[in-house]
Amino acid sequence: MNITAEEIFSINDQDEFNTLALKIFNLQAQNCNVYREYIFHLGIDAEEITKVEQIPFLPISFFKSHQVLSNTNPIEVTFSSSGTTGMVQSSHHVTDVRLYEQSYLQAFTTFYGPVTEYCFLALLPSYQQRSGSSLIYMVNDLIEKSNHPQSGYFLYNHDDLLQTLLKLKSQNQKTVLIGVTYALLDFIAQYDIDFPGLIVMETGGMKGKRKEMVREELHQQLTNGFGVNAIHSEYGMTELLSQAYSLGEGVFNCPSWMKILIRDTNDPLSLINLGRTGGINVIDLANVNSCSFIAAQDLGRINPDQSFEVLGRFDNADIRGCNLLVQ
Repeated sequence: MNITAEEIFSINDQDEFNTLALKIFNLQAQNCNVYREYIFHLGIDAEEITKVEQIPFLPISFFKSHQVLSNTNPIEVTFSSSGTTGMVQSSHHVTDVRLYEQSYLQAFTTFYGPVTEYCFLALLPSYQQRSGSSLIYMVNDLIEKSNHPQSGYFLYNHDDLLQTLLKLKSQNQKTVLIGVTYALLDFIAQYDIDFPGLIVMETGGMKGKRKEMVREELHQQLTNGFGVNAIHSEYGMTELLSQAYSLGEGVFNCPSWMKILIRDTNDPLSLINLGRTGGINVIDLANVNSCSFIAAQDLGRINPDQSFEVLGRFDNADIRGCNLLVQ
């Protein structure tokens, strides 16, 4: 049973999502060894799963200790997490990197419009200085596909970044500045710029460079420093091939092939109602070749309109690059 990219990325409604999610679950329950063993040890009969809400979610920590794959195709790329020195890194082995490429390109287009309309500037020093980053893979491709002469990375050359931003502002060019949190704060500590049309997208993470801040305080500093009305964010991680986007206020929305559910922190196999805080479960159908059903180490809640908020992390969770700050 093969699942095609067209099936995944052409989902139009919840019924289509549920049908494909169950199809992928059945495939992975048979062919993903670690997931099959996990389901077995839970005492769950995969053949009795008939609703998405019944699907068990694999703890994300298994990506640190096991090879999570649901087929035997050659591995094309391995993405690794950005854990601190001595910490075990997660590894996401990808056997069809085109699924990742289509996922981020189609999601960006859904939320922002065509990539070719934008100039992409990246302020991601801690990611650039290591290998295996799925974020750098995505940003490289967005920079290339934008075909804009000013698109590119700025490591610590903040003056060059300032001059580039001023030039793009004068040209009324649609611009995305994607940056790790501490680097964005370092930039506005040196410079103020009033660029209301700029999309500032913070990826989270202080990397021990600065004290953790609540989101409201952080975003207020960034909106003031860049002269924008809101700070955008992306919710993604090494173990996923899809990401959700926030266009402001820390409220995220998923593309049609991704869904968030909230689990009870005291009973991780049970889901809880809208508006209550619990552990974030992610269904990422683009993860068809690894595992699409991941229990993340983040806390969150779902709003009535199916948007969601990230409210922090479990106390015993590793601090990683996908950390979106303690709220």
